[in-house]
Amino acid sequence: MPALNPWLHGAVLSLTVVISYALCAIFWFAFPGAFLNLLNGLFHGMDFQRLGAPGPFSIGAFLYVLLVLAVWAYVVGTIYAFLRNWLRSGT
Repeated sequence: MPALNPWLHGAVLSLTVVISYALCAIFWFAFPGAFLNLLNGLFHGMDFQRLGAPGPFSIGAFLYVLLVLAVWAYVVGTIYAFLRNWLRSGT
């Protein structure tokens, strides 16, 4: 197997997380009731209905979390590729 490009893998994971988070936020904003029902199902019946209390949507908070997730995913993807290349070079 060829070596992975760590910078590219970091960027791809970061972009994937950013798109996923943005879609999640759009879904929550458009369909809050259905979104909370989905969370209840995903987390084996935990009650997320209390999170449905109305609150303001802040684009600043959204962008802040988006940036944090993008940086985190980039670092994780880069470390993954470096470690994979390092482990594969030993065999």
